[in-house]
Amino acid sequence: MSVIQMEALDFRYLLLEYYKKLKISESELAVILMIDHLLNQKNNLITPDMLSLKMNLSSKELDKILVSLIERNFLVYEVGKKIKVSLKPLQKKLYNTFQVALAKEQENVSNERKAAALNNIYEVFEKELKRTLSPLEFALIGEWVNDGFSDEVIIAAFNEAISKGKKSLKSVDKILVQWKVRDDIEKEGISNVKEVWDDDIEKTIEIAKAKWID
Repeated sequence: MSVIQMEALDFRYLLLEYYKKLKISESELAVILMIDHLLNQKNNLITPDMLSLKMNLSSKELDKILVSLIERNFLVYEVGKKIKVSLKPLQKKLYNTFQVALAKEQENVSNERKAAALNNIYEVFEKELKRTLSPLEFALIGEWVNDGFSDEVIIAAFNEAISKGKKSLKSVDKILVQWKVRDDIEKEGISNVKEVWDDDIEKTIEIAKAKWID
């Protein structure tokens, strides 16, 4: 996931986008927006009385809201040469919420692409083999995709196997491994990938395939 700096994000956009998720009420939202407005006008110390001059809420109501925001670590009073109100804790919470939402969105996009790739592979394989794939064959194709092979590469390997008169997943797997080794050597000069196929796996797939067809 690409890292986006907090300073590059618009605070008000994030606030309006995620205030409900952070369980901030509309009254608290209005107060936060007003505080942000006053801070941008170089007002450091913001009190309930100052807010009441700008809002339709009483000083008493505003005092309760400010206390609530402080207790939930959305707002702090920084003590230095001068006392200053800061919304930095809320900014950090909004930024973290945004990052989590972004990661989830990217994961969903990745899963959708993976599902589309798998469906494309299944369709091509079943059309050429003229039968439904067995559960183990589905699993093996899924492993190829998880290993980083695109649907285009897997289908290309399948077509190469067919051109050699072979229609087994064993042949496709061997071709994919060979291509992986070749690419590794071209890039790194060496490859840790072993060109080995477990014959027990092949036998298991053949048995499962036969039972699946029956």
